[in-house]
Amino acid sequence: MEVSRELVRTVVFVLGPMVLASYVIGIRRMDDPMELWGGIPESWRRLNVMCMFIAAAGFLIAWWQLLFGWDVGVVESTGWPWSGDVSEGGHGRILIAFLLILIPSMLWLELTHIHIQNNSSFTQWIVIANLWLVVSGNVLLILFGWSAWSGGASGTDILPLLGGLMLGIQVIVNDGILWVWKYPW
Repeated sequence: MEVSRELVRTVVFVLGPMVLASYVIGIRRMDDPMELWGGIPESWRRLNVMCMFIAAAGFLIAWWQLLFGWDVGVVESTGWPWSGDVSEGGHGRILIAFLLILIPSMLWLELTHIHIQNNSSFTQWIVIANLWLVVSGNVLLILFGWSAWSGGASGTDILPLLGGLMLGIQVIVNDGILWVWKYPW
């Protein structure tokens, strides 16, 4: 199946708001939404929230550049750093990255809520695996931006790479490492 730019745009337009809706609905369903902070010290929370906004801006920068700013042919001919010269499939690659970011992001809060209710090692590992799917998608997005920028593809710039790195502050560092480490499993 050929993945077009329009398909990737549509997927992000549909799933992006669903991520936000899942947070609103999930927080309203929680008896104590503060439990979602887990073991993150209160003194870190303000910085963490600021990182959430930086991450959102980074996601939007990468999304905009890859799906609106760059020429369709440039995105389509961009591969992963290890794939060498490619002539097609770039939109399929970024679709994978966006799906790995967006779908687990929609599920995180509900899975954490289930873990709080059940407090089992099974639910713990489901939450951690879910967060690391998002980390994997973010790493793929960073690598895609790196591949295009370092390869000097015509009409590209460093913005998708920077956007992916901005997203990574929250996704990789705060959620994938610190939250998992500090959460009172």
